[in-house]
This record gives sequence, C-alpha cells and structure tokens, in this order.
Amino acid sequence: MHELLSGSATQIALAIRNRDVSSVEIVRAALERIGEVNPKLNAVVALATDRALVEARRLDAESARGGSRGALHGVPITLKDSHDTEGIVTTGGTTGRAGKMPEADSPPVARLRAAGAIVLGKTNTPEFTMSFITENLVYGKTNNPYDLARTPGGSSGGAAAIVASCGAFLELGSDLGGSVRVPSHYCGIAGLKTSAGRVPRTGHAFPWGGPLDRFGTIGPLARRVEDLALALTIISGPDWVDPFVEPVAIRDPAEVKVAGLRVAFFTDNGLQTPSPDVQDAVKSAGMVIADAGAVLEEKRPGAVARASELAYRSFGADGGYLSRKLLSESGTTEPSRFLAERASGPPEKGLSVEEYAALMHEVDAVRSEMLRFMKDYDAVICPVAAQPAPTHEDAEGLIYTYTAAHNLSGLPAAVVRGGTSPEGLPIGVQIVAQPWREDVALALAAVIEEATGGWQAPPI
Repeated sequence: MHELLSGSATQIALAIRNRDVSSVEIVRAALERIGEVNPKLNAVVALATDRALVEARRLDAESARGGSRGALHGVPITLKDSHDTEGIVTTGGTTGRAGKMPEADSPPVARLRAAGAIVLGKTNTPEFTMSFITENLVYGKTNNPYDLARTPGGSSGGAAAIVASCGAFLELGSDLGGSVRVPSHYCGIAGLKTSAGRVPRTGHAFPWGGPLDRFGTIGPLARRVEDLALALTIISGPDWVDPFVEPVAIRDPAEVKVAGLRVAFFTDNGLQTPSPDVQDAVKSAGMVIADAGAVLEEKRPGAVARASELAYRSFGADGGYLSRKLLSESGTTEPSRFLAERASGPPEKGLSVEEYAALMHEVDAVRSEMLRFMKDYDAVICPVAAQPAPTHEDAEGLIYTYTAAHNLSGLPAAVVRGGTSPEGLPIGVQIVAQPWREDVALALAAVIEEATGGWQAPPI
C-alpha cells in the first residue's frame, strides 16, 4: 500500500498543495488500493476511474500555476450510494434505481467537489439507508475489514469499510438511527452525526421532510477527527431547498478549551448492557478527558432510555407509508426483505391520528427533557453500541438504542476509536454535545484520539 494512503485528508491536501505528491499519484494509489481490498469487502459498488484521473490531471495543472480549488484540492474520496452524484450511478440500494444517473450532485457533494475533492466512486448502503446491515439486491453484502465474517454496520457500512481500509480519505454518510456512528464504531474510524438542521439532505435517497425529518442528518466519516472538522465547514449551511437547514455558524474545535468543560459519562442506558470491553473503553475515554482538565461526572440522562424507545416507536408509526412511498417513487417492485417487511403492513398497522399526535407530544417532551440535562453538561460520553462488530448472522435483529436516542434529540455526536476488543475488533466511543456544538464533540474526540491512537490499520 502507498505510504501516503494511511494519512489524513488534511495531511494529503497539504502534501498536494506543497507539491510533495501529485493528485494523479495519490488518486492512482487509492484506486489500486480499492482494487486490492474491494473483492473481499464489496464496499465500493461503482467507480469513476477515468473521470477521477482526468480531474486529478486538471487539478495538478492548476497547482502548477499556483492555484487551488479549496481545502480538499486533489484529495480522493468516495461517497455513500445514497447521495446523488452527477454522471455516476446512484441507486440508493434499490433495484428500481439500478440505472439512475443523476444530472446534478447533491448540495453536500457539490460543495466537496467545489473544494477540490475528487470522487473515485460510490459505496454500498442498504436500501434507502434503512437498515444497520449493509446489504441490498443491487450490489449484495459488505464485509468488515477487521474480520470478513462480520458486518461493518449500516447504513454507511461501505463508506466506513473503505475508509478504514485506506481506499479513500473521506466519506459522506447519513445518519437516521446511527448510520454514521455505528459503522464508525464497528470499523474503527471517526464519524460525525451533525446537529439536526446543519447539512442539507436535498438529493439524498432518504429525503428531508415528513414525520422523521428531525431524525435524519448528513455527516462525514474519516480515519482522523481533524478531517471531520474540515469536512463540516464545507458541507454545512442552507441550500435554499431543504427547508429545515439553519444558517448557524460553525465553531472551530481548535478554539475549545477542554479544561473546565463539564462532561457526564455513562456505560449503560438501562435498555442494553454493553460488553465489558465496551464499558471499559467508555470509562477510559472519560479518564482521558478528566486528565485533560475536564470536570467529569458519572451521570446518565434520565430520559435517554425513553428517547431510544420513542425513536423506535416513531420509525413504525406510519404503518409503512414512507417505505411504500419510496418504493413506488423509485419504481422498485422487488424490495429487500427489510423494506418489504416495513412496507407490507396495511395502514391500520400504524397509529391512529390521535395516537400519532400523542406520540409526537411525548417525543417533544423527551426532547425537552434531554435538552434540560445538557444545560448542565457540555458533553456526554457513552457507548455507540452494546458490542463490537457482530458476525453477519448475529447482526440480524440487533437494535441500536445508544445512537437512536440522539436522532430523536437532534444533538450532534462524534465517534472515535477508544479501544480494542479481545478479538482485535475496534471499539468506538460516542461524544454527544449541546445543540450546534459539534466543535465541542470534535475537540473531545481529538483528545481521546491522541491518547488512544484512534484508527489502526485493519489486517486486510
């Protein structure tokens, strides 16, 4: 593997700007790495090799003239196959869109490309991103680079697997119930669930709007925390289409003073007791933060279990309407097993209008309770999931209460590798911050990363 592939996007962008390496060289190296690992992973499902090399040559020519597109000038990335990409097939994991070739990039993708990023291809996702198992009827199943018999999680499973394997420097995922954070945890990389309303979801397979609007966010995945901060500045802000995105300023994690921050931590949410190694990783991360001067207290938000339960109730409250709508609009007549189950119920399996209104009032009450807890804490450190990456068979039926709680709350949350299981599997820790304070979550994640080493190369 090319020695530069294991670096961060921030580092490789600097090397390209300094002309220590050409974009063509690093794009070729990344494509070769994908060719080496992807037959085992099935993470990258579509490549744009010729276009990527043409763009790399063009950007190298601009560099030679002293020009630069932006912070990602010449850096090769991949993109989850739920984001529209101009000229590159975008299936969203559903057979009805198997040949869809968008005419325009989604706004976050366009912003990354405008900053100089070069798209190598698309990565696998479950149908419409609606599963924690990255498998669909278009491209099949994706494997974990630390153990091919295990899942990389979902729905950004292909994204996390190829970033962990050094086939791309950066990815753009999405998170409806933990779809950035769980794969980051299972694959030992860094990931960011952005605040609800931070990044537009226009051009995404699971659209904005509807009863689950606040649950869905777009966010980056990378091997290093510094790249999450870099990507956040690029992809955020209104696009004047997604009506729920707010023009809230982004703060710099480098300006966060960790000493004196008030940080709570807990290892068990009362619904799922994590394995001892997961609990130990969370406790160790807390000690690292305390050693950096933060005021640490073991305390659990009283509403966190209810938040998780309400999140899962909300997902099925429409009697399958949204799943049927997505399948109909895409022209999919043969859905995956998971989508077929979600869409199969007649409307009466959903809630009545009165029941749904009561659910929404309960949801908002819990959101308020979670917010009141955060008034006294700058951040909360907790597990991402109850276990490291399970086998493909054991992944069936697992629920993810530690992440779903914060899709309901709308709070931002970063994930960074904080430990290793006895089997050699990565263990991530989750850092949840106050509304719009991704800078605090990322600053704390960076402290943990520095202490633990963060990402470690998989054996693949």
